[in-house]
Amino acid sequence: MDVRHLKAFLAVFEERNITVAAQRLFISQPTLSVTIKQLEEELGVALFVRQPRGVEVSDEARVLYPQARRMVAEADALSRLFRGRENRITLELGVEGDIGHSQIETFLRMAHQGLPGLLLTLQEGCQGEGRLAVEEMCCEDELFLPLWEEPYVMALPAAHPMAQGVKEQAWAPIEDWITCPLHVSHQRLMALYGRSSQSVGGHAGSLTQALHMVAAGVGVAMLPQSLAAGRTGVVIRPWHLPAPTRRVGLCFAAQALELPALRALHEYFQSHQPPQIEAA
Repeated sequence: MDVRHLKAFLAVFEERNITVAAQRLFISQPTLSVTIKQLEEELGVALFVRQPRGVEVSDEARVLYPQARRMVAEADALSRLFRGRENRITLELGVEGDIGHSQIETFLRMAHQGLPGLLLTLQEGCQGEGRLAVEEMCCEDELFLPLWEEPYVMALPAAHPMAQGVKEQAWAPIEDWITCPLHVSHQRLMALYGRSSQSVGGHAGSLTQALHMVAAGVGVAMLPQSLAAGRTGVVIRPWHLPAPTRRVGLCFAAQALELPALRALHEYFQSHQPPQIEAA
């Protein structure tokens, strides 16, 4: 069975007439009849019942039809993928806030290596056919393909006493936590901040804003490693107790896998795990 057989089947199924289907495919009627007969012999079933005017479809043909449409659509999309820039398949992806630059850039680099014909459009936030997001941001009816799991680390201003790495000072009480009360991670981090309101140095609306406050010397924050690593003016230290982690990956609705581009991207990342982001 090949795509030629399936396209012939689809034409006859949809036209219910061998002559009209042959005209649609720009082939002769005998050639089309032979192609359908080959497909029936390969499957071991009768797909059509010839009538004086046209054909009737069998129950087996009704089962085959949606599968054949999907297979032909995937074959056509794969052909377009490598045919040239003017025929590239497109995909729109959202990028949620607070994803580290290193993770975004690694994802994009791998996507273009794995699917060289992909024409990708990036959007901010919860938009597109899928998105790069933290697992906690996925809706209940969405699927999630994890790409990274990373710990939260302590991000300190470079001039902070605890940033100097002196062992006896390493776990002194922290009195200037930068917290993100509206962020999904806040509840899991509250136990680290202490009970006293005096231990809070400021509040931020996002993890990225908290990182800005750390770099400005306002206080200390617990942040995902990829977000804080390599930031000028910020020193990161692993937490001395088991720290919370987060998973970053591809979030999408189940029906989005019917899109050839997203299906191909999903399959590629299933077999090609991106490298972990190392601490600076």
